[in-house]
Amino acid sequence: MIAGRNAVITGSTSGIGRGIALKLASEGARVMINGFGDEADIATLLIELEKLSGKKPIYSPADMSDPEQIEAMMRLAENELGGVDIMMNNAGIQFVSPIEDFPTDKWNQIIAINLTSAFHTTKAVIAGMKARGWGRIINLASAHSLVASPYKSAYVAAKHGIAGLTKTVALETAEFGITVNAVSPGYVLTPLVEAQIPATAKARGISEKDVIQTVMLSNQPTRKFVEIDDVAATVAFLCSDSAKGITGSNITVDGGWTAQ
Repeated sequence: MIAGRNAVITGSTSGIGRGIALKLASEGARVMINGFGDEADIATLLIELEKLSGKKPIYSPADMSDPEQIEAMMRLAENELGGVDIMMNNAGIQFVSPIEDFPTDKWNQIIAINLTSAFHTTKAVIAGMKARGWGRIINLASAHSLVASPYKSAYVAAKHGIAGLTKTVALETAEFGITVNAVSPGYVLTPLVEAQIPATAKARGISEKDVIQTVMLSNQPTRKFVEIDDVAATVAFLCSDSAKGITGSNITVDGGWTAQ
C-alpha cells in the first residue's frame, strides 16, 4: 500500500517528477517535492498535492549537484516526515554536444545531478528502511541506460551508471524488505526534452521538426512521445505491495525503443 507512506521525489517541480509526485499523492502518500521553478507555480503544486493526499507536503529547493544541500534535504525529510519510505530519484539535466566540444563543467554537472545525487539520497535512506523492514527506491533512468545516442556522452554515461547503481543496491538490500528498481522512459515531451530540440538541431545541422521526427520519435516504434502519466503509473506500481518481488530491474516505458 502507498497510502500512509512518505515519499521524497527529487526534481519534481515540473515534468516527469511532478507527475510522479501527483500520482503518489493521489494514492495517499505524503510527499516531499524538490526542484527549482516559479514560486507561485510551486505553491500551487503544494496545494494540489495536499488536496490529493490529505497530508501536508514539504518542499525543498536543494540543488542536487551539491552534496551538502542534499544531506540537509534528507535530514529535513527524516525530521518532518518521520522517515522516508519511498525514495524517487528523478532529478536530471541534459546537454547535447559532440564529445570534442563537450564542456567539462557540463559533464561534471550532469554526472553530479543525474547519477551522484542518487548515491547521496540512497545512502541517506537505507538505514531507516532497514530498521522499518520496508522501502522502495526507484531511480528514473532512461532508454539511454540501455542504448546510446550521439552527442549525449555525459547523459548516457550517467544513465548507464544509474542502472548499475540500481542493481548493486538491490542486491545489498534484498533481505530487508526493500526493493530497488529503475524506470527507463523513452522520449517524453517534458521541458527537459523540449530544451534538447534546438540544441540537437544545431549539433546535427537539421531542422527542429526533423529532430522530433527523425531523431526522437524514429527510435520509438509507436511514433509517439511517452506520456508522463504512463511513467508515473509504473512508479506507483513499483511502490505497491504487488511489486514486492520485483527488485534490481530496469523497467522500460519507451514505446518499444529498446526492443529493436
